[in-house]
Amino acid sequence: MEQAHSEMNILSNGKSHSLGDDVDVPMKTSLEDDQFDDPDGGLENEEFLPSTDGKKPVRFTDFEGKTSFGMSVFNLGNAIMGSGILGLAYAMANTGILLFLFLLTAVAALSSYSIHLLLKSSGIVGIRAYEQLGLRAFGTPGKMAAGIAITLQNIGAMSSYLYIVKSELPLVIQAFLKADPNADLWYLNGNYLVIMVSASVILPLALMKQLGYLGYTSGFSLSCMVFFLTAVIYKKFQIPCPFEEFSSLNHTAAHHSLNVSSHAGEHPLGHEEDDALCGPRMFTINSQTAYTIPILAFAFVCHPEVLPIYTELRDPTKKKMQKVSNISIFVMYSMYFLAALFGYLTFYDNVEPELLHTYSRIDPYDTLILCVRVAVLTAVTLTVPIVLFPVRRAIQQMLFPTKAFSWLRHIAIALILLMLINMLVIFAPNILGIFGIIGATSAPCLIFIFPAVFYIRIVPKESEPMRSVPKILAACFAALGVSFMIMSLSFIIIDWTSGSSRAGGGH
Repeated sequence: MEQAHSEMNILSNGKSHSLGDDVDVPMKTSLEDDQFDDPDGGLENEEFLPSTDGKKPVRFTDFEGKTSFGMSVFNLGNAIMGSGILGLAYAMANTGILLFLFLLTAVAALSSYSIHLLLKSSGIVGIRAYEQLGLRAFGTPGKMAAGIAITLQNIGAMSSYLYIVKSELPLVIQAFLKADPNADLWYLNGNYLVIMVSASVILPLALMKQLGYLGYTSGFSLSCMVFFLTAVIYKKFQIPCPFEEFSSLNHTAAHHSLNVSSHAGEHPLGHEEDDALCGPRMFTINSQTAYTIPILAFAFVCHPEVLPIYTELRDPTKKKMQKVSNISIFVMYSMYFLAALFGYLTFYDNVEPELLHTYSRIDPYDTLILCVRVAVLTAVTLTVPIVLFPVRRAIQQMLFPTKAFSWLRHIAIALILLMLINMLVIFAPNILGIFGIIGATSAPCLIFIFPAVFYIRIVPKESEPMRSVPKILAACFAALGVSFMIMSLSFIIIDWTSGSSRAGGGH
């Protein structure tokens, strides 16, 4: 009974203080509810009961959070930032500047609102895991749905990050060593390189027990992406439009001065198309526009990482974690828009789904672009361990909900995940397919649908009736997510069946 009494006193934001602070709705009142929230029967909380002064438990988390506000911003920002930034210029080329800005703003605002719903739901029942919110709201089916969505979303995200390593690292090595691109050398084989990076860099970081330890690598990763953004802006004023295609014959001249004359390259640009190719468009609708919203949704998905980061935040409150989320989303929103804008204004309709590949068409030996490639490779590599943590937690919640922490299981899950992801990367046809499918399925579930329906189910009717404004907004939010998922999948399926996606890949 003492355990039940201690858990009943856990407050809405996971902290122990007077009942007047941050309590939005009535708390749990029975031992059954507590055990339903915590499959471990509250043992983790009991472990942290103070020994003196008769104080309440420190937090609802499985350890006392020690990660600073700044490190939490770095971790969440790094979870948001990833390979999605490389596809945003392509998205802008297929929507126009104003339509892209509207969609980007809408997705960022909706992401912030959905985090608010998650934090409020978790604070009400004192639950620290996305999957446990699903369990609280809908029982085992809700828990499994959340766990599967997190697993698919983050496996897709990690696959896209490692796809960047597979495609970019061989080009970097080739450029630094001045190697023949047609040479059959093992160190120019992206399949071998992605396995080596996974084993030597990602796996050791993924084996850390706590997410907060990755704050320093997250800060360094974000600084690499700031360098990428700076280079994209700089290159806008260095590359003429239309640009000259690279060939080995004109490499020396191109290295010193880019001109707009047409050479005997493989894809020369005709002068008669100059006006059409080098003018920005405000609104555009075409077959590739269908990929834009999934790409944007994919670029802002950080929701599986929100609760683990909240768990490890020092002196956590909902208001403090919401501030962490808002700052991270705003910074990423600004970087996304600037990278998309200047990438698009550099290449216009010739921008490719992976922005860095477009720069290679001009000069694959450009020193600045080589440095940018190294920075992006570093950033996406250091992001993979951050994204792997929620997947491992989801698998543990689904398969081993009552088991105590085990290093053997901790390591085994990481190894199996990395092996699976490496196989996906080796056999994946292109990065656009990963963005499209994941962005159209699990991303809307994690951003729109689950936070809203969990909120509706978890918040007591006594506190907020179904006809209250917050719950009506949450219901509309869930309906928006369902509509978005159906629409995106329909467009992508139509695009695939018509074969236009393959033709669009050559932009």
